[in-house]
Amino acid sequence: MAEILEVIMIMSFGASWPLNVIKSYKARTTKGKSLAFLCLIFFGYIAGIISKLLNEAYMMSFSSKWYVLFFYVLNLIMVGMDLCLYVRNYRLDKENAR
Repeated sequence: MAEILEVIMIMSFGASWPLNVIKSYKARTTKGKSLAFLCLIFFGYIAGIISKLLNEAYMMSFSSKWYVLFFYVLNLIMVGMDLCLYVRNYRLDKENAR
């Protein structure tokens, strides 16, 4: 039951990331974005993934509970995409400032 609640939490957090990535892509600016926030979230997901990998009880039942780690990795990818778009948009902001 704890894993299901954890997946619900991760899915709730993750539901907004695809929309955020699309918004970042279309906006073509870093205005309204926080690099520190994105980095904290990114490293938080890395910590969550490492926590799962180091948890012996979880790893022993991995074949039946792989989906929990899947959602951590999926969210990490989404935040990583948003970080890449931040870098692109930062460069675009600099070009537009000239």
